[in-house]
Amino acid sequence: MPKRPSDTALSVRQPWAWLLVNGYKDVENRTWSTEFRGPCLIHTGKTFDHDGYKRAKRKYKNIKMPEPDEFERGGIVGWVNIKDCVTKSRSKWFNGPYGFVVDQAGPLRFAPMPGKLRFFKV
Repeated sequence: MPKRPSDTALSVRQPWAWLLVNGYKDVENRTWSTEFRGPCLIHTGKTFDHDGYKRAKRKYKNIKMPEPDEFERGGIVGWVNIKDCVTKSRSKWFNGPYGFVVDQAGPLRFAPMPGKLRFFKV
């Protein structure tokens, strides 16, 4: 993680949060744009995207994801560095309309806490 830990977080549902902080997913898709750049903590809510999990398992057979009940939920799970916000990308993970491009990531020790919409301070 960068030298100065971030106090800014973004909530991302599992399994997408796991894929981001473990370096597989290089774009986080949103319906809104942002000017935010820099390190950002990744929070995961308590809900799980079961349909997304099935799609990811089918499409990315080489990624060994945990089973649905093994994902941490309801807290900070890691961090990413957001380097851009784009409306087009060649990334296999981009489906827009906006993509927050990340160039660094890492898991952190789970820290339970409630999340919020958009970026929030922890």
